[in-house]
Amino acid sequence: MLLLSRARLVSQIPGVTRRMPEIPDLEGYRAYFNKRLPGLAVESAQSVIPWIVRMGRDEFESRMKGQVFQPVDRRAKYLLFPFESGDNLVVHSMLTGRFEYLQPKDRRRPKTAFIMHLSNNMDFRYFDDRNMGRAYLVRENEFAQKVPRWTEMGPDVMDPQLTERVFIERVKKMRAQIKSVLTTEKCIAGIGNAYSDEILWEARIHPYRKRTDLSEEQLGEIFRSIRKVMDWSTPIVAGLMEEKGLPTNHYRDHLRVHRKGGQDCPRCGHRISEITSGQRITNFCRGCQE
Repeated sequence: MLLLSRARLVSQIPGVTRRMPEIPDLEGYRAYFNKRLPGLAVESAQSVIPWIVRMGRDEFESRMKGQVFQPVDRRAKYLLFPFESGDNLVVHSMLTGRFEYLQPKDRRRPKTAFIMHLSNNMDFRYFDDRNMGRAYLVRENEFAQKVPRWTEMGPDVMDPQLTERVFIERVKKMRAQIKSVLTTEKCIAGIGNAYSDEILWEARIHPYRKRTDLSEEQLGEIFRSIRKVMDWSTPIVAGLMEEKGLPTNHYRDHLRVHRKGGQDCPRCGHRISEITSGQRITNFCRGCQE
């Protein structure tokens, strides 16, 4: 009997929704924590689930004590928490991992993986309902050796060095359907299931069209749509995190088509289609995406 993947198992558990954080979510986290963490020291740390931390409990707790946060960074779907010592906590939260910033007296969630008690008497926590995420404590020169597939990722879609021309040349090497191309991290990194729907809706391109059927002008329109969608959605998510707090899922109500199957397209009024394939939901408009 074939084993189900961890991601597929999650999709079959009542109450657990498959929504991996994407760039606007991670940029929202980055903005939130950059207002709070830099300059704070870790007075003590607890590794509750070493499987996620990928390091022995005693080693993690001793290395974290006394660390001082520097500004948070991001690469693709990883959040990077650098410290003055040269260590970096690199976190990929997968489908169900989430961060918390709260008081030590606040209730600890059952699946809390690690806790850092900070010098301002607040806690920085990470919990993961299905223990799917991974955290790596690495030195600056250890990313390639200790973070799986770190060197296999393509350029981050928001990297200023990823120009329209470079994007087109990378995408032209792929032959799959365009949505699959956009979510292939070896090609370009950071786009997931939800925002690929938004990008292709913005570009008026059907998600199931083969890349080989698209012109360079259409690929350029996709590139411009990536930047446009990220530029308007990221401030919305960051603002909601400040207003309502860190989410237990993700803020996605602002999306135009993803998870809006059966509703009217906000551009042409046609009913939005929804197709589920391989546990992945794809939404698009047959009226204005060709």
